Amino acid sequence: MSWKPWAGVFTQATDPRVEGFTESVSFDRRLFAQDIRGSIAHAQMLAKVGLLTQQECQQMEQALLEIEDEIRSGRFVFRTELEDIHMHIERALIDRLGDVGRKLHTARSRNDQVATAMRLWVREAIDHIDALLRQVQEAFVGRCERDGQVILPGYTHLRRAQPVLAAHYWLAYCEKFQRDRDRLADCRRRVNVLPLGSAALAGASLPIDRHDVARRLGFVDPQTGQAQVSANSLDAVSDRDFLLEFVFDLSLIAEHLSTWAEEWILWSSEEFAFLKLPEAFCTGSSIMPQKRNPDVLELIRGKTARVIGDLQTLLVLVKALPLAYNRDLQEDKPPVFDAVDTVQACLEMAIPLIIQTELNAQTIAERLDRGYLDATSLMEYLIRRGLPQRTAHERVGRLVRRAMELGLPLASLRLEQMQEVCPEVDQGVFQVLGAERAVSAVQSYGSTAPAEVRRQIESWKHRLEAEKGPPSRT
Repeated sequence: MSWKPWAGVFTQATDPRVEGFTESVSFDRRLFAQDIRGSIAHAQMLAKVGLLTQQECQQMEQALLEIEDEIRSGRFVFRTELEDIHMHIERALIDRLGDVGRKLHTARSRNDQVATAMRLWVREAIDHIDALLRQVQEAFVGRCERDGQVILPGYTHLRRAQPVLAAHYWLAYCEKFQRDRDRLADCRRRVNVLPLGSAALAGASLPIDRHDVARRLGFVDPQTGQAQVSANSLDAVSDRDFLLEFVFDLSLIAEHLSTWAEEWILWSSEEFAFLKLPEAFCTGSSIMPQKRNPDVLELIRGKTARVIGDLQTLLVLVKALPLAYNRDLQEDKPPVFDAVDTVQACLEMAIPLIIQTELNAQTIAERLDRGYLDATSLMEYLIRRGLPQRTAHERVGRLVRRAMELGLPLASLRLEQMQEVCPEVDQGVFQVLGAERAVSAVQSYGSTAPAEVRRQIESWKHRLEAEKGPPSRT
């Protein structure tokens, strides 16, 4: 019979088909560093409370670090019959230390051990993705300076609506990704709670110090420095809320990336010609020699489906599970790992694309008078002249119809032609017509007004610069 940590009560060996079906080391081996870190902290606590000697603790710590080095270097041998990464590490420790190694699992279960390793891993993943999101924001802010006063047509319903500064558009994505970062930070607060010491489900009768382990592993409130320890052992080993919340946050990041990718796919087409994508981030066709396809953007858009699917998998996985631990929860890791890997890869591709893509400013400017982008500016001019909004809206609609019939932009209508429809206008109307004047006429906070956009740019630059110091979180 192969070594099993639970083999004492069994008289038959595990069927090899069961071993193959129940193993998880093929995917959970990436938790090795977190498992070893948690095991070292647990051993140090056991020594502190007298359940291990200092010598035994030192032996364990040295052996665990050696095992970690073997795994990192690829020298470690994985075996299906040992099920998961946690059993592999414990078996390797026992092989080295004998009975001393057998003491490591004192006052813990794989139930709280796995939950701890996942929280440590997710905490690190949140910090890494947050750093990538910040780089995306920095790339967009950098574009604000480069694109200067370029004016873009803003769209609603994919129809030209009002003119906006390109910088205003770039900063819109800074806002979206900041909300993503805020959600991750809030999720991290709930992730940062230690379940270790809950044991299988009921806690331990041994004199352990869970708060000590929490401090060693950085499960502390960054504001108060207080150790953050789960309050209910049943909940601690069964809780996967933090994974669902995390992957939901990743889904929103993917959605924002997909929206951006979709727009740039359109904008880089010959029909729009707003953007020139770098050739290094495009691919060609096997049959059409002229093609430069935006495959990277299309895959960013497409991979969003995977992340949403990972969230759906987790939601269904935990539905109707009774307390406390159930083996179903072994299946939480593949979708979490996949969602993180996918979003991380998309962000890593987005950063150079944002930086290297060129705006076709001349083409944009040549087409900017199409679509009557200044109609709203004209309406607000009439409101300032005393007309009710609905009346002004109707008058401008009639003026647009007249301009369309003549094949002219609004700014090319003569004053007399305008006054035939709207006698309230005077020569000052030409100060709000045309895309550039329409942009300059905007005044409200958070708008595309040049002065307001400049304020926003400086605010973002200072905000991102302030984050470049070393992180204070564990």
